Amino acid sequence: MQAQMVTSKDGGELISFKVNGKERIHQGADCVDENGKVYWKRHFPVLFPIVGKLKRNQTIINGKPFEIFQHGFARDMEYEPVTKLDNFHSYVLRSNKTTLVRYPFDFELYNTYRMDGNNLTTIYKVVNTGTTNMPFCIGGHPAFKIDPEEMRKGNYYLEFESDEEKIHFLYLVDGLIGTGYSKNIMADKRRIMLGPDSFKDDAIIMKGITSSRISLRNKYKENPILTVEFSDFPYLGIWSKPNAPFICIEPWHGISDAIKSTGIFAEKTDMILLKPGQSYECRYTVKFYDEQ
Repeated sequence: MQAQMVTSKDGGELISFKVNGKERIHQGADCVDENGKVYWKRHFPVLFPIVGKLKRNQTIINGKPFEIFQHGFARDMEYEPVTKLDNFHSYVLRSNKTTLVRYPFDFELYNTYRMDGNNLTTIYKVVNTGTTNMPFCIGGHPAFKIDPEEMRKGNYYLEFESDEEKIHFLYLVDGLIGTGYSKNIMADKRRIMLGPDSFKDDAIIMKGITSSRISLRNKYKENPILTVEFSDFPYLGIWSKPNAPFICIEPWHGISDAIKSTGIFAEKTDMILLKPGQSYECRYTVKFYDEQ
């Protein structure tokens, strides 16, 4: 299979991945509904330094209040190109006056995309370039093209590679994590059926996953549409919009504030803590199958 990718310094984001000439990534602001309204303006953004929402979009860091909006600021900033080969694109975002107002830490964030045939690996690397310990969350939000009519018919489903005995579904209240768990929506120990009402209560967020891979499939096709390998991430989010021609399969390290959150940044669930000079790296790989 022949694959091609296109990336942008805006958000350090992948904006296109074609397999045999067929686009597989949601085309953001270029994709509109019958009324000319954009479904979702993004393609494949990174979520940093938070995943999800903060209570009132605010948090306390070192005793001072800071405002960080949903999923962080990195996806809206311009990156510097580092390397651009046919099959390897890398960008870096360095802390600056704009980031320090929202997040008082010095860092480098590298977004790297590696293409190997029909496999696309996204690599995130965070470096603490400051003099104090740096807490953060990080995640991916890739949007894959689907046929909205097939979604309306309920023909799509997600399948884990192994039985899920310990999986939990988180309960969202206005984007924050509620108390207790949500209903288990597994059709059996491996499959989640998808349909027009799957995201009426916002994203599906899972933890306690033991599989390292999940596949998007159509019940009438033999091969998967794609498979995501996400072993570096403890959470997985699934999201779309009503009648939208995309679905997001999102590997996360970190989640929204809980309803009962203290509002103190360092006390958020599943934070990564980097000492000065340390770096952290994680990756996920998407294998695309040729759609027949």
